[in-house]
Amino acid sequence: MFPKPERVFARDFEWRHLARFAAGVGRRPQLGVVSGRRRQGKTFLVEALARETGGFYFGATEATETESLHLFSTALTEHVQEPTPYRFGDWDEAMRRLFAISAERRELMVIDEFPCLSKVSPVLPSIIQREIDRAIADDRPASLLLCGSAMSVMGRLLAGGAPLRGRASMELVVRPFDYDLAARYWRIDDPRLAVQVHAVVGGTPAYLRFVGGDTPAGPGDFDDWVQRTVLDPGTPLFREARYLLEEEADVRDSALYHSVLAAVATGNGTRGGIAAYIGRKAADIGHHLNVLEDSSLLRREPDVFRPSRSVYHVCEPLVTFYQVVMRPRWGLLESGRAAAVWKDSRGRFSDQVLGPHFEEMCRAFARVEDVFGELPGEVGAGVVTDTAERRQIEVDVVVFAPAIPGEPRRILSLGEAKWGRTMGAGHSGRLRRARELLGAKGYDVRDTVLACYSGLGFDGALLGERDVRTVGLAELYG
Repeated sequence: MFPKPERVFARDFEWRHLARFAAGVGRRPQLGVVSGRRRQGKTFLVEALARETGGFYFGATEATETESLHLFSTALTEHVQEPTPYRFGDWDEAMRRLFAISAERRELMVIDEFPCLSKVSPVLPSIIQREIDRAIADDRPASLLLCGSAMSVMGRLLAGGAPLRGRASMELVVRPFDYDLAARYWRIDDPRLAVQVHAVVGGTPAYLRFVGGDTPAGPGDFDDWVQRTVLDPGTPLFREARYLLEEEADVRDSALYHSVLAAVATGNGTRGGIAAYIGRKAADIGHHLNVLEDSSLLRREPDVFRPSRSVYHVCEPLVTFYQVVMRPRWGLLESGRAAAVWKDSRGRFSDQVLGPHFEEMCRAFARVEDVFGELPGEVGAGVVTDTAERRQIEVDVVVFAPAIPGEPRRILSLGEAKWGRTMGAGHSGRLRRARELLGAKGYDVRDTVLACYSGLGFDGALLGERDVRTVGLAELYG
């Protein structure tokens, strides 16, 4: 196994799988696929792996098929130090040679940003399938690692009837840092400040570089930090949210997709709500929702109590921030009016960005093993209908035990999350009522823990309730 380079922050899970794949180089034929949104450090990881193992690395770019073949030929020539430059006529010839070199030299071959190549050469996955099949049949130890950021493209590489279906021995998705790890990466010790920063930039490692390593000096510096970084048209972060959408291969009418994202970011998460917001029929936006899901920009989460009812959420915090704060005032921001825009948007940021983001963080906290005594089977949110009092009780954090066939679903915890409000007995009272109603519907609530999550604190009455667990920022980042 190859030790992780010291320059790689965290990513122990990812490096372990990459190192295990590299350990098989020269022993057996193998194909690996690494995907993830841009700026997560995929290139940094696979390039480091190629360097540590002495393998070949090629980073594709947006180019014609002819130019891409030329760039690939040049890179491979330099790697093997061949005195006569390669001049491949097509990808069929190039891949045959690449697999032969990998088997002969027992080296790892890495092709990064593979979607750039398959976009102009759609036959390439089929060619690779043929070569990996030949390597397996002939027992030639060729090793190829494909890496890419276009999630809709990478997700189809191994799906359904795709040529490479069933050929990969490793499929790794490089995800953003979780909120706790992101705070460490940004060197933020104050939990409240950490939540605010994470609600803006999420856990994408590259964004720290995009702001030149600028982190808030303390809680009192957050407003100024927002204005001098993400709201400053002179920083790369300013236009990043727009680029994330435009980089996806399946996005054609970006204006309509931005409208769909804006609808979800501002709280219109149902299909009907999205359609009404953008002025379309619900049946007309199915394709757009599917594209955004495939691109990992949207995710659909069913109501845990009513699976037929789903709510969409924006996956990337920076996209939510852009849609709520930046896009409505884009012209003013481009003219350098960050202070005025931020002053006008601070309330929307708190209600539409921070609040929902805090709820998601609380659900992430509840997914950790043993938070409620055992490993959860499912964590989500749901609505409980109280017909007697004619109201809907929204439960922000629902934690189920693993399902057992033939037995009632056991609820480990019901929780409510409030970012900017001190929580009191009224909040726990709603949770008790929800627990009572769910018990009447057949759920097992005998050991259900009521949990209140707050970014501001709890009043004395709530703290005195022994059957309620209070979770503050210190515990979230504990």
